Amino acid sequence: MGLRLATFNIENLMNRFDFHGFRNASRQDRALALYQIEDRRQYERLEAARTVATTDDTRQLSALAMTAVRADIICLQEVDNIDALEAFERNYLHRMVGRGYRQRHVTRGNDGRGIDLGILARNETRDGKPIEIRDIQSHAVRTFADLDLHSKELQAMGVDGAQRLFRRDCMVVDVAVGGRPFTVVVLHLKSMGPSRDRDISGRDWTMPVRRAELAAARRILEEKFDGRARDMRWAICGDLNDYRERIVIHGEFEEDYRFEPISESRSSLDVLLDDGFAIDPAQRLDPMQRWTLFHSRGPERRHLCQLDYILLSPKLAEANPAAVPEIERRGQPWRTIFPPGQVVERFPRTGWDRPKASDHCPIVLELDI
Repeated sequence: MGLRLATFNIENLMNRFDFHGFRNASRQDRALALYQIEDRRQYERLEAARTVATTDDTRQLSALAMTAVRADIICLQEVDNIDALEAFERNYLHRMVGRGYRQRHVTRGNDGRGIDLGILARNETRDGKPIEIRDIQSHAVRTFADLDLHSKELQAMGVDGAQRLFRRDCMVVDVAVGGRPFTVVVLHLKSMGPSRDRDISGRDWTMPVRRAELAAARRILEEKFDGRARDMRWAICGDLNDYRERIVIHGEFEEDYRFEPISESRSSLDVLLDDGFAIDPAQRLDPMQRWTLFHSRGPERRHLCQLDYILLSPKLAEANPAAVPEIERRGQPWRTIFPPGQVVERFPRTGWDRPKASDHCPIVLELDI
């Protein structure tokens, strides 16, 4: 029984305007920074006009990327709310897919910008098996103390045990595919933000939070399945904001590019993968093929890495020994540097930096449930 499962950080699927840039230069769009703006009222008019003018191309590209993966279920990150998701599905995705995603859900999480988790599902698979979302559990209110995951590292970061653990949510979705139970866990972990300590990178500084989030997701699965999680059918999907390896790009110009794969000594994902609690089928790909995001801070700091994952329970991985993820990269902006032999033909109207489908690539896996 085939099921195509995907995850996609759709990047700021909003149905509201963000005017914080008027007071906070770091939140101001670079196009508006070119102009002298006299007051807040003028700023809001210009920002609204800029947003509306660029959104249509962006969401057409997002829909093209989602259409290309041909998924039965799509897990989403950075969704504003259910109204935004339904408007996008109705006005963009449905026009391309034809058979719409009739089952649409969003859970309200803890993100300060209001970007939440969502899920889209068809009513049936491509071979006609019914898909039924039976239950959705949010864990946004659970705390570090509640899950006994407060640590000295977190305390040193100023994180209190009474704080909510998940930076967005841990969305647990119980699905039946052709009557067979299957659980999808949707996550969007703490970002690799800047460090408060010059001697430590933002990735290392924030890693204790991501490790706690993944340990919590693991514990939630163990609770759900009474300690038998390894023997059940489940997948963890989402933007986990960490990597175990990356491809460092050297050289300033195309003729000078050199790609160096580097393995990391530590990763948040170790919590799930080191002892085989979860399996990453992307490991079946060549290391140069696993990336889902291009990171750049200028010619001296550029790399490709995998931030987006579909992790399988041991039982599900054993039932799908040949399943290999597909990564859709045609929505990437032209500034993304591809390794030799991987360059793809971009979707129409893709820009140098924008418009683009997202800064992330959707990843899809075909499973036998």
